[in-house]
Amino acid sequence: MVASVTERAVVDGLRELGLSSSSSVVVHASLRSFGRVEGGAEAVCRALVEVCGTVLVPAGTWDATRVPGPPGLTRPHNAYVGATTWAEFDDALAHATPFAPDLPVDRGLGQIAETMRQRFPHERGAHPLLSYLAVGTHARHLVEAQRPDWPLGPFEALADLDGDVLLLGVTHTSDTAIHLAEQQLGRSRFHRYAKAAPGVWMELPNIPGESHRFDDIAPDLAAATRSVLIGECRALRVAIRTVLAAARRRILADPAALLCGDPACRCGAALQQRLGHLADPARAREGATASRPGPAR
Repeated sequence: MVASVTERAVVDGLRELGLSSSSSVVVHASLRSFGRVEGGAEAVCRALVEVCGTVLVPAGTWDATRVPGPPGLTRPHNAYVGATTWAEFDDALAHATPFAPDLPVDRGLGQIAETMRQRFPHERGAHPLLSYLAVGTHARHLVEAQRPDWPLGPFEALADLDGDVLLLGVTHTSDTAIHLAEQQLGRSRFHRYAKAAPGVWMELPNIPGESHRFDDIAPDLAAATRSVLIGECRALRVAIRTVLAAARRRILADPAALLCGDPACRCGAALQQRLGHLADPARAREGATASRPGPAR
């Protein structure tokens, strides 16, 4: 029988990764990966907050706030089929919930993110689909970097802080920083829709796409990744700037890098976005030379 994991063991493991009160991290985590944790998700959250100066977690509310696109609204290479009738759209809008700071985090993002929302003083962005939540020294700075038209802004702010990606029992398929590298190069920029208020919907650009091929980047990051086992959880730490640089190198060398070849997948639309970006000489030069391009014009 595997021994349960204590909060102290999580603290010790995080410190073994070199994390400290000066560290700012974005955390993607699976509580189940640890095995049995004494104190559950709250113990893991306490350990993160004790060790790290700033902790950023995804806090999206897609399940509650999203609506289909209205009939007839299409975007090139958007990989999306909206409502077929206004009756269908109106029904979906009526049943959706406008974003509010106290909305629960989507269940698919895990218990650790939702526990951080429930139990710890935090700052939370207000993106209607893809908010982020932060605790600690630079919490407000990180969430204020997010705009409705640029949801991955907190990752740019984290890079400015020389922050890290912390993967707890998950792989780079959960590493949202790679989506930022894609978007800086004109790829994986989708439009999606959310309820803004009763009877009101909004279109939101630059929603990222698929990530199921992101583990292809792991060999590029191996030398720069620190790893430790905490219980049954493989914990990985890598600088976010290193992740961004590695992803950019791959995509600059091959527009289809980190994408699958399934024609029914959003990866195909993301590739077409990148090819369109390359066809615009000014934007292609911007993507190849700028370290932090802004949102799409």
